[in-house]
Amino acid sequence: MRIIAIDQGTTSTRGFLLDEADNGKIICSRQHRQIYPHDGWVEHDPEQLLSNIIECLDAAGPVDAIGIDNQGESCLAWNALTGEPVSPVIVWQDRRTQDIIARLKADDAEQLTMARAGLPLDPYFSASKLAWIMHNIPKAKELHQQGNLRLATTDAFFIERLTGNYYTDITTATRTSLLNIATGEWDADLCEMFGVPIDALPQIKPTMGEFGTVELAGKQVPITASIVDQQASLYGHGCRVEGDAKITFGTGAFALALTGDKLKPAPEKGLLPTIAWQAENGPTTYALDGGVYCASSAINWARSLGLFSDFEEISHFSSQPAITRNLAFIPALTGLGCPYWDGTAAGMWIGMSLDTSKHDMVQAILEGIALRAVEVINTMASQIAIGDTISIDGGMSANPYFCQFLADVMQKSISVPSISELTALGTALLARGPEASAITASRQVIYKPQQQYADEIEHFAEAVNRSRGWRR
Repeated sequence: MRIIAIDQGTTSTRGFLLDEADNGKIICSRQHRQIYPHDGWVEHDPEQLLSNIIECLDAAGPVDAIGIDNQGESCLAWNALTGEPVSPVIVWQDRRTQDIIARLKADDAEQLTMARAGLPLDPYFSASKLAWIMHNIPKAKELHQQGNLRLATTDAFFIERLTGNYYTDITTATRTSLLNIATGEWDADLCEMFGVPIDALPQIKPTMGEFGTVELAGKQVPITASIVDQQASLYGHGCRVEGDAKITFGTGAFALALTGDKLKPAPEKGLLPTIAWQAENGPTTYALDGGVYCASSAINWARSLGLFSDFEEISHFSSQPAITRNLAFIPALTGLGCPYWDGTAAGMWIGMSLDTSKHDMVQAILEGIALRAVEVINTMASQIAIGDTISIDGGMSANPYFCQFLADVMQKSISVPSISELTALGTALLARGPEASAITASRQVIYKPQQQYADEIEHFAEAVNRSRGWRR
C-alpha cells in the first residue's frame, strides 16, 4: 500500500509518503502563520491549516490510504452547514483561560476531571478553550441555538471538511478533559461543568478505522487513521510493549510510556493516563504522558536574543556542564508541566556571575531541558518499569551535546532513530492497519551514560521550586 500521512503540527504541515517498499519521505511541507493577539494567546488560521493539508494531499499522487495526525489540544468552532470557522484555532500553548481554570480549581472541580478524564485542570487542555469560545464568540452561541454548531479539536474540522463526516479519534478526545477515559465516551458531567454543549461535539472513533474518503487523483481514497501527534510519534518509534518509552523534543518535550492494556489511574505526581491508540474492533492500548512545555522553543528564543547564531555553535562545549558550575536554567517560559502543573512558574537562570558567557547561558538551557525530561521519566518510573533505552526525536535530537548529557543525567541509553519523521511514520503505519505494527524505524545513534550527576539533579530540583509562583 502507498500511504500519505499528513503531519499537522504546531508550526508546519507536512506530507509524508510511505511506499510499497516501506520507503518514506517528506514530499510536501508548508509553514503557517503564528498569531499572537495578546500576551499568552496563540492562534492559527484554520483555513490556512486546511489549505496546507490539501496541498500536501495533492502532492502525493496515487495512494491507497490517508492518515492524519494533529496538534492534540488545539481547537475551534465552525458552522455545521457551511464549514466556515467562527473562531480561530486556539493553540495548545494558549493560556487565555487561566481565570476560568482558577475559578474551577477554587470550586474543587479538579477532583472530577482527575477522576473522569485523568487530567488536571489546566489551560493546556481543550475544554476551557472550548468554554471560552462559547462565552466570548456570539456567533458560536447563535449557531448552537440553531443546532448548527461544531465545537471540537482541529482533527474533527479537517475530517469534516475533507469527507463530510464529523468525527474525532479517541486519542484526541483524551486531550480535551471532556472524555471519560474509562468508558471512551463524552462525559456529560464534565461538559456541564466546563459549559461545553455535548451536542456540539463530534462522534468518537477508534484511531484505526474508516473516517470517510477524499477524492485524490480522480479516486476516492479512505482516511484510515487519525491520531494525536505524540501518540503517532510513540508508534513511529516502535514502542509496542509495556515500559517502552519515547520523548519528542519539539516545541515542547513530550514523553510517553506504554502501559499496555492497563489503564493506570492518574497518580498524584502529575502524570497523565492516556489512550495510545485503538484499533477498530480491537483492543485499546494505554500510556502515561508527561510534558515539558518549552524545549526547542526555548532554544529558538535564545537564538532570537542573539545568544548564538548557528546551531553548530551549541552542539559541543569545551567547558564542563553548566550545572556542575552551579549555573542552571529553568525552562518554564510558559509554566511547568509534569510533575508540577504550575502555570505560575517562570523561566530563569540561577547562578549567573560576571564571568558567565553567552555560551554558558545556552549550555544551561540545553541542560535544563534535559533535566526537566529526567523529572518526567523518573516520575513515570515510579508507576511502571521503564526500559533501559529511551528513543528520542525532534530537532534537539540532532545535538550531540544534548543527547549525551541526557543519557548521563537519565542513566539510560538514548536512541536516536535514523529517520527524523517519526510522527509521520507512525501515522502512516497506523493508516496501514495493525498488520504494519512490526515495521519500525531503524536505529542510527546510541548514546550511553558516561557520567553521573545525582547531586546536580537534586540542585536542579531545588532551582525549579524557586521558579514556582514567580508570576503570582
